[in-house]
Amino acid sequence: MTATPAANADERKEPKRAERFTYLGFELEPEANRVVCRYRLDELEFSEVVGFPGGGDWSTPAVREAARILFLLTGVSYYKAGAAAAVDFGETALTATELAFLKDFYLDGLGEFAYRNGIDLRGVQFLAPELKRSTTAQYQPRRNSPLVPFGGGVDSIVSVEQIRPHTEDAALFVVARPGDEFDAIEGPAQVVGWPVVRAERSIDPTILRSRELGFLNGHVPVTGIISAITVLAAVLEGRDAVVLSNEWSASSATLYDKGRPVNHQYSKSEAFEAGFRQVLAEALGEELQYFSLLRALSEVWIAARFAEQMQYFDTFRSCNKAFLIDTTKRFDHWCGVCDKCAFIDLVLAPFVAKADLERIFAKSGREPLQNPQLLETFRRLLGFVPDAKPWECVGDVSESRVAARLAAARPDRAGDEILQTLVKAAAGYPDPSPEELLKPMSRHFVPERYQPEILRKAND
Repeated sequence: MTATPAANADERKEPKRAERFTYLGFELEPEANRVVCRYRLDELEFSEVVGFPGGGDWSTPAVREAARILFLLTGVSYYKAGAAAAVDFGETALTATELAFLKDFYLDGLGEFAYRNGIDLRGVQFLAPELKRSTTAQYQPRRNSPLVPFGGGVDSIVSVEQIRPHTEDAALFVVARPGDEFDAIEGPAQVVGWPVVRAERSIDPTILRSRELGFLNGHVPVTGIISAITVLAAVLEGRDAVVLSNEWSASSATLYDKGRPVNHQYSKSEAFEAGFRQVLAEALGEELQYFSLLRALSEVWIAARFAEQMQYFDTFRSCNKAFLIDTTKRFDHWCGVCDKCAFIDLVLAPFVAKADLERIFAKSGREPLQNPQLLETFRRLLGFVPDAKPWECVGDVSESRVAARLAAARPDRAGDEILQTLVKAAAGYPDPSPEELLKPMSRHFVPERYQPEILRKAND
């Protein structure tokens, strides 16, 4: 069963749902450098395998704790198939902190999925034995050895360059299917020049037959799953930090449903980050730090910093078509027409010369800001259409409006009809000033040893 467009959400009858989703267990297989996670949805069983080809020390209590957390978060991919009325953790005991976090992870992390399928998940029962933890695994990593999940886009590149001065023992982290590599990641990774730690995620093939088998389908909080995989990779390598690249606006709701926020980027939000940090501290101790380097910073600030890194202009990409599972349909260039292409072009336009952006998008035919057919796409990005912000990882509507104003003021953009049209429509909106967006916007969890200069200055 496929997701129905959001516009019809109030008109649909709730689809048939499964009765029980059960966590069966997980096994460490050190000889194969992998973890196997097993689940059951009513009578149908699934298994997922996450491998770490670089190996590591599998013998420590911290590795088992990290694998258990991975097992808990990965389950959401299989629960989604039937949106069961009950989640049964079986023999896997949970602390009160873990149970509260997982309830939020399911309800808010699947908020978009539930909204677009016309499902109310608020009544789901969570069944788990109570774990009264007497001690943590007391993980002891080596100092200043961060692991940075890397997607080859603007945000992760900025994180790399901001953290580079603070360590000589950093590595990038990449997750893909076994044997698969994405040019949009590998190209920028070569420019970074750091070692790459890899994980191979093998999703149960049954879940990939969702249309054929009548499963419910839709968005899952995949960044949360990748975060858990990265934590296990970091523990296997003895690293002291997992450094995400989620910005301030990732916490903004995509829309509100009956007053309740629904956020496509929930597992990139501050709420997820804060909750996951509590889970990790309780299980592993305080020595492993999980944080987003960009949490307090706007997309406008990030774009300004990226514009200084011209060495990446020929290789970076944030277009989703560069990451399609079907390699025959995967793009080797920006598509130039999707919401993410439009947003990246818009947010970089104040800081990157028009000629450079035209060159970056040349293979797509034309730069998005020069394509009249994308005017409505930009109108949605700027919030001119109520409850129509794209279900994508794009900035807050206020950031988009500020970026449009800044870009339109550039001499090389004076004749851009789309930008001038957008700026006229944005008149009167009470947006932050550019100066406000170039300062820290919120709290963050970045430890002092990894703080970029802008956060250090804010502390003075």
